[in-house]
Amino acid sequence: MAGKCIVATVKPNLTDKVVQAAKKAGATGATIIAASGTGLHEAKTFFGLSLDIRTDVILILAEETKVDPLLTAIRESGRFSEPGTGIAFVLPVEKTVGLESQLSGKET
Repeated sequence: MAGKCIVATVKPNLTDKVVQAAKKAGATGATIIAASGTGLHEAKTFFGLSLDIRTDVILILAEETKVDPLLTAIRESGRFSEPGTGIAFVLPVEKTVGLESQLSGKET
């Protein structure tokens, strides 16, 4: 299957909500990776020590026709309109293996 990979970084307290919204919008699954990051709003410090800013990276493989509804669901459930809550982007995927159990009668 060729398709797209949606990569979304979200705050850990919103991860379950984002994944559930993506599934409602047509995602067949997601991979979640714990990470840390930095951005425009830097980590706050406490007595000179930086506080670790945790984030989760959510990876979703999707058919191109499902990308827009999935991004909408991710943006709304992840509250991306609020500063420092997350970001999502889409990468092309040329080939996959191992998705046979999630696809019904489609070529992989």
